[in-house]
Amino acid sequence: MNRRTAFGLFILATGALIAGPAAGGVPPADLSGNLSLSGAWALYPMAVKWAEEFQKAYPKVRIDVQAGGAGKGLADALAGMVDIGMVSRDIHAAEVEKGAFPIAVTKDAVIPTLNAKNPFLKDIVKKGVKRDAFVGIWITGAVKTYGDLLGTSDKTPIRVFTRSDACGAAETWAAYLGKRQEDLTGVAVYGDPGLADAVRRDPLAVGFNNVNFAYDAKTLGPIEGLAICPLDIDGNGVLDPAESVYATRDDLTKAIATNVYPSPPARDLYFVTKGKPAKPVLVEFIRWVLTEGQRYVPETGYINLSAEKLKDGLARATEAK
Repeated sequence: MNRRTAFGLFILATGALIAGPAAGGVPPADLSGNLSLSGAWALYPMAVKWAEEFQKAYPKVRIDVQAGGAGKGLADALAGMVDIGMVSRDIHAAEVEKGAFPIAVTKDAVIPTLNAKNPFLKDIVKKGVKRDAFVGIWITGAVKTYGDLLGTSDKTPIRVFTRSDACGAAETWAAYLGKRQEDLTGVAVYGDPGLADAVRRDPLAVGFNNVNFAYDAKTLGPIEGLAICPLDIDGNGVLDPAESVYATRDDLTKAIATNVYPSPPARDLYFVTKGKPAKPVLVEFIRWVLTEGQRYVPETGYINLSAEKLKDGLARATEAK
């Protein structure tokens, strides 16, 4: 079964691809207005694609999408500065109490990265890295050298990078290590592109990125200068064939979709509005994202949510109060 056929069956399962007027009885052809989104770098490429395609269907609508980290997106949404905050982590109860209305829209993951010229890359790829070793690198500081990482006497230091901005990627990576973003150590760098560039510039660096900032959208291989640091998921000291899922973006997204790659650091991505969506153009955009817009998810490097989760989000966002 090819990807297009599989997607068609997936959408049919949602029972949601039924043409209909936008909220408030506005005929789709007459839908107009402006929308603004800000927030998670993780969701930014997907949101840009959705905005482009939605505006083709509704030419009287204008959508502005800005990245800046999940923390900024959530704050902007709750302050009424944007219609949608893009958030790449779970929404906390305290945030819901302040009016955050989260809707899961797709899924991706955070992955650890290395410099492609790392002198120890061959051994790391052969063995993989255990979760406890990542804890030693980012949390406790027990793993300071590549000798510590590989079980040798080598004293070459590991240069550790993290994120400076409040973001879902760092929060999710920390969650995989049993901690919070503020517990991560390392040189702090702003944004997904900044962290990727920092690792690309330093052969001894280790960092982490969202999938679509570690892989090239055209070649589907790792971005030039980056290598993916593989997870030794079963902790046996060898990267088994079943764990070798990093050659291409498609290989990794398949591993995320089938739960081979663990969650966290895989996670759902959210649109967050202040209270239940009410503005007709906003409701229609969310409806479209959860239905027609899902056809663009795999090609953009993300993972479709289950039909059940999409239907639940659609009902919560669009049903009358």
